[in-house]
Amino acid sequence: MLANDGGRLGQGGDGWPGPGPGPGWPGPGWPGGGFPPSTPLLLAVVPASGPTAGGNIVLVVGLGLSSATGVSFGGTPATILARDPFGLAIAVTAPAHAAGTVPVTVITPSGPSNAVNYTYGALTLPPTAASINPTTGPVTGGTPFTITGTNLANAVVLFNGLPATGVTVNPAGTSLTGITPAGLAPGNVTVSVVTPAGITTVPGGFTYTGVPPTAASITPATGPAAGGTPFVIIGTGLTGGSVTIGGAAATGVSVNATGTLLVGITPAGTVGVQPVVVTTAGGTATVPGGFTYV
Repeated sequence: MLANDGGRLGQGGDGWPGPGPGPGWPGPGWPGGGFPPSTPLLLAVVPASGPTAGGNIVLVVGLGLSSATGVSFGGTPATILARDPFGLAIAVTAPAHAAGTVPVTVITPSGPSNAVNYTYGALTLPPTAASINPTTGPVTGGTPFTITGTNLANAVVLFNGLPATGVTVNPAGTSLTGITPAGLAPGNVTVSVVTPAGITTVPGGFTYTGVPPTAASITPATGPAAGGTPFVIIGTGLTGGSVTIGGAAATGVSVNATGTLLVGITPAGTVGVQPVVVTTAGGTATVPGGFTYV
């Protein structure tokens, strides 16, 4: 505890404090009178990292900050937004800077403070992934996709361990796009998003389907509206396919072993040209020219 020195507090001499000469403090014995000048003490910056583009709000925390005239990030001045009246914190907008760790100091009339570190380009938070769209695509790969989430900057996307290509992330780190890889069997696979700060998986993953069918022609291309016309469709990837003509299902459908020929019988339909659609597990294909009911 501070003693009052026998009742002499405020009487000068060796009292503390006192206005008289001698070892009293403060007093005119200190050049200029008053308390001795001091520099602030920095304790931390929150957050301790951010984007190289700057523009994010950083809280500089310490002691004796009320006299600060500026804040420096690696020699680049920051914009002061607000000050704690007790001198415990200053809110600033971080300036842009090259990637790396830089010293942050507070400038006062009596000199700069000690330095605390701030890292540009670091990710302080792990990524999150909310969804992927679309959720299915062929085993041949090449499906453009979009993943939404947070903290996705510098992400790599893996489909059961195979990397997606062409991955780009928006500036906010909340959305990324890419192209699905090939080389996986049909079925559901795990989609992982990996950044320097961590890893997350996309709920539901991604489902690979078989190769989508193609349909080059139908023979014959005409038949009675009553239906019952045998037909042949030539194409690829037709295995397991079904056929609709004008929206009605064809009957007696079968496919050869190579998936290049599909046969069936036309259903009853409406006079005129009707679309012919082949559907497989890998997708759909429309026959050019359709089928004409007469």
